[in-house]
Amino acid sequence: MKLVIINYGAGNTQSVKYAFQRLGINPVLSNNVDEIFSADKVIFPGVGHAQAAMNELMAQGLEKFIPQLTQPVLGICLGMQLLCQFSEEGNTQCLGIINDTVKKFEPLLKVPHMGWDGSTTAPIKNAVFNNIKEQVYFVHSYYVPINQYTIETCDYITPFSASIQKDNFYGCQYHPEKSGKVGEQILKNFLAL
Repeated sequence: MKLVIINYGAGNTQSVKYAFQRLGINPVLSNNVDEIFSADKVIFPGVGHAQAAMNELMAQGLEKFIPQLTQPVLGICLGMQLLCQFSEEGNTQCLGIINDTVKKFEPLLKVPHMGWDGSTTAPIKNAVFNNIKEQVYFVHSYYVPINQYTIETCDYITPFSASIQKDNFYGCQYHPEKSGKVGEQILKNFLAL
């Protein structure tokens, strides 16, 4: 299996790479369009600021190609948020795969939402995220509202999408690569698609 992690300068690529290596998969880190298109599966990681990340994607011409991918794609954290239409973080136009706006948490509690938290699976069958009962690791100040593509929810200040799926695009707000055994199972589930 060829697994490509999109390496665009705004991702937590090394920790994601190590997580897959622990599962016996040696992923390719690449920003080459042909390499990404030839992958069996694609990981779209992300940490940092939405506008800076989109600027990196545009500088490398990747913003036009990611929405055209037809193989399974997993967006992680900011990578999931960038699948949306727009982010309030820097008033950023994103990739437009999910027609929703990424919102900023109102600071009623400590922001960012950081640490281990539980998620609740929505009543939609999903091969990657179904039956995840244990807590997972979050670090974020912005969130994707609950929408028709929501698979799991979490409640911190407000209920939000912990994971989503639209067609071949999957996303999780939390970091499976930092979520121990449950995160490892999610990555295995993705590889098994």
